[in-house]
Amino acid sequence: MPTHLPVVIGPNAIPQFAAFCEANGLSRFALIADDNTYRALGERVEATVRAHGWDVQTVLLRGDDIGADASSVYQVLVALDGAPRTFLPVGSGTITDVARFVSHRTGAGFVSLPTAASVDGFTSIGAPMIVDGAKVTLTTQGPLAVFADLPTLCAAPRPLIAAGFGDLIAKLTSVADWELGALLWDEPFDAEIASRARLAAWGCVNRIAAVARGECDGIEALMAGLIESGFCMLDFGETRPASGYEHQMSHFWEMTLLREGKHSILHGAKVGVGVIASARVYDSLRALSLEDARRRALEARLPDREADVAEIYRCYGPLGPAVAANHAAILDMTQAQLDEIRRRAGQHWDEVQRIAATVPASAQVEAWLHQVGGPVNAAELGITEEAYRTGVNCAHFYRSRFNGKKLARLLGV
Repeated sequence: MPTHLPVVIGPNAIPQFAAFCEANGLSRFALIADDNTYRALGERVEATVRAHGWDVQTVLLRGDDIGADASSVYQVLVALDGAPRTFLPVGSGTITDVARFVSHRTGAGFVSLPTAASVDGFTSIGAPMIVDGAKVTLTTQGPLAVFADLPTLCAAPRPLIAAGFGDLIAKLTSVADWELGALLWDEPFDAEIASRARLAAWGCVNRIAAVARGECDGIEALMAGLIESGFCMLDFGETRPASGYEHQMSHFWEMTLLREGKHSILHGAKVGVGVIASARVYDSLRALSLEDARRRALEARLPDREADVAEIYRCYGPLGPAVAANHAAILDMTQAQLDEIRRRAGQHWDEVQRIAATVPASAQVEAWLHQVGGPVNAAELGITEEAYRTGVNCAHFYRSRFNGKKLARLLGV
């Protein structure tokens, strides 16, 4: 793991957090938590800060369904006194993203204190926020350091651990999407970062039995992989190393729940189900022979722009215009661009197959998620079959990035 910033995963993380603050002259803090994460770790962090004679203002986020949204940002801003403070998010994804956003916008730094190995965003610069009902990743900042108390992580609820596993194995499909985008659509790519992201995922898969049993060596491997995934995004400057078609499905399902006024579902749980669906796409691509792929490439036609825009509006409702604008690069594809994709796909089908072979079979992904206790279908995830199918068919519209789904669609797979 690269040494971008101090990262401690272990039983002495909180004393080392205090030593870090002392060494860096940090003495005024804003601790952000909710009731659960405050009991799990926040109370101990607060006591540690006070024991050193430092100033801390604690903000407990309230609400039945706390999200990284305007309500949570408002709660934090209203509660603070305006004094310069280093933010201490004590929690997992949502609380970290709220503190990341507020600290960046107020010109402060933050130190991450995770309570569960549930997401890969602890070291990322991106803050996935809900803005006007849409999931938008805003560029903010990474933390000053990460101090992950291992006993707290091991005591986290099992659904959070399963969600972290789902978010981490997503690198196996997101990196494949990323490679296809570079090969067929000239998207920016970094082979070294791609390799690191894959290794982070496989490092945890190789310890899956320990993760499934909630053993601390397995949870430590999971947390280390999630942090490395965040570093990959930090190094590349955007989310491509860690977020592909599987994340687009997750965002689609989250926005559907928001429109319907239903409770949110853990990010990694949605992503895990998305990984299975994305892996099925690669199952289909692997099944294509060179002859069949070349024939299909020659028969490929430009997508019907009018029909695609209508489908986007149908699937995304009020968000349709914004999604169509985000997807403009694909919607406005020219015949020359399509011809180039066809040429490259036909000429480099062995490379397409190599990329597809890096993605485990969908049945294997499903077995892994079942082993760690994560959902593997719509019913277990808590969404309708209609929402699931619509996400599988329409989520690729959410970003104009190329991916396996877009290639399969062009080839009529």
